[in-house]
Formats: sequence, structure tokens, C-alpha cells
Amino acid sequence: MMRPTILIILNNIEKHKLKNMKKLKYYIGVFVLLSALIYGCQDDDNSIGDIVAPNNVTITAEVLGADATNPNGDGSGFVNIKATADNVISYKFDFGDGLSEVVPSGEVKHRFSVVGTNTFTIVVNAIGTGGLSTSTSINVDVFSSFDDPRTTQFLTGGSTRTWYLAAAEVAHLGVGPARPGIDGDWWYPKWYGAQPFEKCSDPASACFCDDEFTFSIDSNGQITYQQDNKGATFFNGAHSAVAGGPGSGDDACYEWDTSGTSIVSLAPSDGVVPEAETTGTQLNFSDGAFMGYYVSSSSYEVLEITNTTLYVRVYDGLNDALAWYLKFSTSPADDVFETQYTELVWFDEFDVDGAPNPTNWGYDLGDGGWGNGELQNYTNSLNNSIVENGVLKIIALAEGSGYTSARLKSEGLYEFTYGRVEVRAKLPAAQGTWPAIWMLGANFQTVGWPTCGEIDIMEQRGQLVDKDEVSAALHLPGNSGGGAITELTGVSNASTEFHNYSVEWAPQFIKVLLDDKVYFTFANTGDTPFNNDFFLILNVAMGGSLGGEIDPTFTQDTMEIDYVRVYQ
Repeated sequence: MMRPTILIILNNIEKHKLKNMKKLKYYIGVFVLLSALIYGCQDDDNSIGDIVAPNNVTITAEVLGADATNPNGDGSGFVNIKATADNVISYKFDFGDGLSEVVPSGEVKHRFSVVGTNTFTIVVNAIGTGGLSTSTSINVDVFSSFDDPRTTQFLTGGSTRTWYLAAAEVAHLGVGPARPGIDGDWWYPKWYGAQPFEKCSDPASACFCDDEFTFSIDSNGQITYQQDNKGATFFNGAHSAVAGGPGSGDDACYEWDTSGTSIVSLAPSDGVVPEAETTGTQLNFSDGAFMGYYVSSSSYEVLEITNTTLYVRVYDGLNDALAWYLKFSTSPADDVFETQYTELVWFDEFDVDGAPNPTNWGYDLGDGGWGNGELQNYTNSLNNSIVENGVLKIIALAEGSGYTSARLKSEGLYEFTYGRVEVRAKLPAAQGTWPAIWMLGANFQTVGWPTCGEIDIMEQRGQLVDKDEVSAALHLPGNSGGGAITELTGVSNASTEFHNYSVEWAPQFIKVLLDDKVYFTFANTGDTPFNNDFFLILNVAMGGSLGGEIDPTFTQDTMEIDYVRVYQ
């Protein structure tokens, strides 16, 4: 029977083969030595026995739910895999999807989560005495119907996105019971939650706050992951032996190499907590990769995810009664934005009741869809735009068989290059309303769109499920319309509370902020349209490509603007 010591070494080889080559050589050397000693010293004369490579290696695979109607399975992606061999100690499976596992018994149930029907080459290495191995493989066709495009989009931003520990939040690291029956509730960090910046201020754990976690997606939909730990990893004390620590006692930072790229597969959550308490999605990392805090596990349940926040739970690899909780953000906790533009050069505080100030604002008038299939008719009527009680109100109305609204602009009245624009606004809530705060190149009339360039400081889609998000976008040649460079972010109470929507526009970059936090950054160069004068636009559209279906009972709704300020 396989000795426990050998099992530990095999698993350490598997987990760290790509990330810690010096440790790998050490593990292999110890493994060979122990194999010879343990298995060779069984004879009474204590002589070293034969070192024999496994033979007669076979592998079979059974796709769950496969039948005449569903030859590639029932969509769960599960496959039962069995390997046998003579003269074998253990088996190492490479599943062909970037994941692998050491299984002494030779029998394993693996879930393939790549959506659709795909062929995977499963390779098994039968490991014998002295570390000698013999391999064979099998191809298996598997159908998986699991998909979570929302998590994929938020995790990667559609391309590449870097996450950081949300150290400013309570319980950025927490622990609680992992299943019901252990001290009551089990779906939140009941036993401990770190206070803001607690882990950053303690030298024993400060390395935790330096980590960067980058997720990327390629054209084939494959998600990859890289962790930059700046040379040190925060280890749970019970797991510290992996890094040369005592394997018990307090948590601490240890030198540990996390370089290299891991594959991330999304799968239905298989945790012990009911799916209702999670998003139902689990992140599985290849090659023993993990997210900042080492607890010997590479599978994370996604409890909550938005465009800027990620909250996960991972079960302790040595003690399955413990569930660890981690919070991440797309902004470093100490990333306080400092503007370079501080001189107020133009503003409208909307402190005079009546029509909007004609020295600041003109109007776009008429209907015709405005290139987006919109349904409103823009007017200059006080019914659609009026200053009352210190705010500008842009009012969309149902009138007759159609809709009216307003689109105010500073074109020909105030145009500028570079600076910070800050608009404090409360957005409409009705289905089908499409509010926008944006800027257009002042050469629009001569060069046309998108050559003139467009900077969308804030847009909000029209359907009710979209009302807790806003977006920023840049339109320019090669990236316009549906191909614009766009970023979403979550916003709370957008229709009941005022929020600050801002842009910092410089020769080197364009940054868009929500409530003074950057969530969109673009590297500006001399080759973009964003180096000439632009003017401001405020409007509420109805329907169209982003407004979508309008509530059939719609009567009216309003975007309120507290102020517009430009700094240079």
C-alpha cells in the first residue's frame, strides 16, 4: 500500500511542478530515495529491491449520461476515469483541459467544463518504485452545457483584468464553518472577519496586500490566470510546511514563487452550501494555483461578482470544516485618485429657475432615431428641460403615440481640450430610458463621426436589470458603435441618489470615475481623436440600441443634474 509520506511528496510534485523548480528537484530526489528505502527494504536482509516500471497500463472512460440520444453525455461534463497497471504505486492524470490530479487508487471522477462538445486527450502516468512511470492515453468526446458569460465578462473584463485584495473592506479575509450543523450559520465568515487594512498593517501578513491577480481570456474563450505576489505569499499556519515553515502556529509570509500561467475553468459549484447562497459558479485553477492566501486548495466558489468586486469562498485543504472568505476589488485599496486639474474654468450650478442658461447650452432638435433607432423627439420646450430648485431636469415624456425629451449641448458655446469634467446626477428609473452624459469632438460637422471622437462619461442601458450599472465608452475610428472601448461598473441607488460622474482627460490618458473612483482607463496618444476640442452633451433617449423595450405604461421620467464643472 502507498505510504503517506510518498503520497504527500507526489501531491507536492503535482501542485508545484511549474512554479517551484528548485523545490521540484528536491521533492523528486527525496521521492526516489524514500521509494528505494521503503519499498526496497521490505526483505529481511534489508537489501534494496528491484526498481520496476509499471506495465500493462490501461485506461477507460465513461461519460455520464451517455446514451443513444446523447452520445457525448448529459451536459454535466462528468466523466468516470479508471486506470489499472501492474507494479504501480500511484497514478497521475492529465485530463487534457489544463487540469491534472494524482490519484493513488487510479479511479477519478472529473468534470470537463468547456462549453459544447469537445475532444479531450486524457493521459495517465502510472508511477512505480523509484519514480519510474509508464503512460498511456485515451480520447474522450464530452458535451458540457454549463456556461456563465456574466462571471466570465466580469472576471476578465472581456480581455484582461487585474484584481487586488479589497483591504479597505471589513472581512476582506474571513473564516467560518463550512457546512450546516457546525455552530449554526455557515454561509458567511461567522468566526472571524479582518478589519479594514488589518492584514496590511501587520508585518506577518503585509505581503498579502501586495498581490495582483490577473485573469485573461483568449479568442477561444480560454481563461488564464497569473498571480504576482512580489516574491512572498501569505500562508495559513497549518499549511506553512509547504513553504518550509513549521506546519503549525501563526499565519505568516514566506518566500514562494507564483510565476507562471494557470488555466481557469468555470464549473457549477459543488460546495456544501446550497447554490442559492452563491452565484452557482466555481473557479477551478490548474497547477495548484490559488488567490493570495494559501490553504492548499485551488477551487473557489463565487459568492458575488460585479464589474468591480469579487467575493469568493474556498474550503481548507486540510480541514474541510473551515471555509475561508476573500474579497477582491479592481482597484488597489490605497489607490486614491489625485487629479492634476484643479482650477475651475467653466461651470453651471443650475441656480436660476427657468430655461437652461442660453450662454452655456444649446439644443439638438428633432427625431429620426439619431442613428440608434431611438424613438424620442428632442425639443427645447420647458416640458422637457427646465431648471427648478437648483437642478436641471431633463424630462422624457410620453406624448400622443410617441415620446419627447431634450438633448442639451455646449457646442459653439464652450469647447475645450483636456481637463476634468465632473457631473453630479440622478438617473431615471423607468424601463426604456437611456440617459447619457458625454462629449463629442468639436470638428464633428466637418470630419463626421467617429473620426471626431466621442467620450461617454456615463451611459445607462434601459432595461430594469441594467439600472444598477453604468458604463463609460470611447468611440474612435476602428472602435465605434458596438465595437467601442467600453467598461461597466456597478452603482447603487442611481435613480434615488446623486452620484458623481467624472472624466480626467489628459494627453497621456483618459480615466472615467464613479464617485471619485477610477473604473476605466485608456492610454491616449497623438494618434487618437482625443487631442482636440470637445463639447458637452446631456440627454435622455427613449428605446433604441441601448434603451431597448420601453415600458408600455411609461408616462415620464427625469434625469436630474445638480451641477456640471470643468477643471483645467
